[in-house]
Order: sequence, then C-alpha cells, then structure tokens
Amino acid sequence: MNRTYELMFIVRPDMADEDLDKLISTLESQVTTSGGTVNGVERMGKRRLAYTVRRFQDGMYVLLTVEGGGALIHELERRLRVTEPVIKFLTVRIDEERKRLDKIKQIRDARRKAAPAPATPEAGGETTPATP
Repeated sequence: MNRTYELMFIVRPDMADEDLDKLISTLESQVTTSGGTVNGVERMGKRRLAYTVRRFQDGMYVLLTVEGGGALIHELERRLRVTEPVIKFLTVRIDEERKRLDKIKQIRDARRKAAPAPATPEAGGETTPATP
C-alpha cells in the first residue's frame, strides 16, 4: 500500500554541493527502483541547529516527499543511518493528515454554499431614510 511520507535529513555543513547532489540522486534512485515515487525535493539550505549534534552547530537541511510502502521507507532510513555525512533524519507519514485537512476543507465549502447570501438592496427599490 502506497503512502505519502516526508523525509527530512540534515547533513554536515562542510559537505560539498556535488556530494549532496550525489546523495540525493542515490536516494531518489533507491525510491524508484523500489517502486515508489519522489514527489519533491526541497533543499532548505544551511541552518543553525537547536542543539549541538556530533559537534556541529549548523547543518544543511533537505526535505524529500516520497510515495511508497513501509519497506521502502525502512530501506531509506537504513541508508541514511549508515551514511556518515548525515547528522540526523526524521520520517513522517503525512497522508492521513492530508485526508483530514481535505475533509475539513469540504465541510467548510459545504457550509459556505449552504449559507444564504446577504440581502442586497435592489437597484431602483425604495430606500428607508436613516432615523437620527
């Protein structure tokens, strides 16, 4: 069963851009060979970490949005765990959250359509004078 996941990982700040490109392409190829799809790759750039991780104060953040099964995510996490430049990673399943937000949006749209439009005075109709 395919589900949607967000996989965020942080790599060392001194990692070269070419090496980061190679790591991302390796992860993308792993996803496609496992039968999944990569919906998006977002490089968030170098940012300050909340606390020191492996003696680093900064890290380069990358966000992958992936569709696939649990085995695919397990393999991606295994690869990130053994890749030395990766400081931290986190995988979050987001398909249930999207379903919930879509349902809320449908309810709001239905309420908007069901609510009567405010009455507007017709052109040429009588207007009542304002009383002081």
